[in-house]
Amino acid sequence: MPLSLPHLRAVLRPRLPCTRAGRRRAVQALMLLCVLALLPATWVFTAADDRLRTTADVPPTGVAVVFGAGLLWNGEPSVFLANRLDAAAELYRAGRVEVVLVTGDNGSEHYDEPHAMRHYLTHRGVPDARIVSDYAGFDTWDSCVRAKRIFGVGRAILVSQGFHIRRAVALCQKAGVDSYGVSAADHHDAVWYYGATRELFAAGKAALDAAFEPGPRFLGPKEPGVARALAGAR
Repeated sequence: MPLSLPHLRAVLRPRLPCTRAGRRRAVQALMLLCVLALLPATWVFTAADDRLRTTADVPPTGVAVVFGAGLLWNGEPSVFLANRLDAAAELYRAGRVEVVLVTGDNGSEHYDEPHAMRHYLTHRGVPDARIVSDYAGFDTWDSCVRAKRIFGVGRAILVSQGFHIRRAVALCQKAGVDSYGVSAADHHDAVWYYGATRELFAAGKAALDAAFEPGPRFLGPKEPGVARALAGAR
């Protein structure tokens, strides 16, 4: 016999523990769930804690890695991506890096982050021969793994916004890239707040990536672009 609406509500309504001991166990269980939920974010925060620098005090390193951050409707870098590229160009002009590896999404012929990033950098004084493109940086873990395994990057300065840089450093360290992080300029608009909130959930995926070390979506053969660019810079 189908349940009436009052009976259905009674079935679906959560039942709180009636005893003091039951309520205490419920509170303890809730606290445990909160702690477990925050563990990935805590790992990301602590793993990168002593690895964050500014463009002025970061140790000179051969390679800067710039992570994609979206394109505008006309194919130009978003404001967040432009700020990352500006920071990378500043690192190059200051002699902190010799080569810039731009890594992003080129999932279709109409969406090419690395090409837009290269174009932007060359118009800000970075020679084309000092820029290397990774067209399969579909997420942060993929970019870090490919930097190490495909492009042979063992040490790098990572460039991203403050809400993302700690996760980037933690993952690249795990992937075998000795990394320092430099935060590009932030714009505290709706997109920034979305990105900052998203990081709480992205930290969970980052912890899983670090624990299980999955292969990137696309690996492919080794590429000598970074080694050649470094050799040409010296």
